[in-house]
Amino acid sequence: MEEQIVFEDNHLLVINKKVGQLVQGDKTGDEPLLDSIKDFIKKRDNKPGNVFLGLVHRIDRPTSGLVIYAKTSKALSRLTQMVKNREIQKTYWAVVAKEMIPQSQRLVHYLKKNEKNNKAIIFTKVTEGAKEAILTYNIIKTLDNYLLLEIDLETGRHHQIRAQLSKTGVPIKGDLKYGAPRSNPDGGINLHARKLQFIHPVTKEEVTIVAPVPQNDAIWRACEE
Repeated sequence: MEEQIVFEDNHLLVINKKVGQLVQGDKTGDEPLLDSIKDFIKKRDNKPGNVFLGLVHRIDRPTSGLVIYAKTSKALSRLTQMVKNREIQKTYWAVVAKEMIPQSQRLVHYLKKNEKNNKAIIFTKVTEGAKEAILTYNIIKTLDNYLLLEIDLETGRHHQIRAQLSKTGVPIKGDLKYGAPRSNPDGGINLHARKLQFIHPVTKEEVTIVAPVPQNDAIWRACEE
């Protein structure tokens, strides 16, 4: 667990989540990171009582990258409000097939969550029950068979990046749910929460955190070279 911690102080703890790790509990019953981190802190700091740890935001199980946890109730309430106010800037990296798409583009769609199959239904115009989803991508690297996109989110919807890129004709590598031709060996997808920028909720200092990509994936390693 220690090697996954990329930032920690008295108020916050930021983890570089691995593919397949659960951010919080679900119907699978697998142990979520929330519980694993609590156990780790309890042992590391030799804490006698319960460890307070609050989840600030989520990323999908097949996705890797940065997740913020709050170590105090004050930090949790402030960070939760910052997420609502879109005061935390999130930048993602995504690997997609090498297709003819614009170098840079702002995508605007409307998403509705289908609870039955846990998938986002996407529309190109305003639709009843659907929420506006906006992102901007830039192609930042071209590989032999893939493109590396850097994505800045303006909204945070369920499966937003996965659904919007799929609708644009470039599903994320390994993302069978949204149209990729084949899965990745580890069952994950090549979507990585790369960078977070925000004003610290307590110290008021500017915080910028960058997460290394998964090193067990050759395509990811090539992206960082």
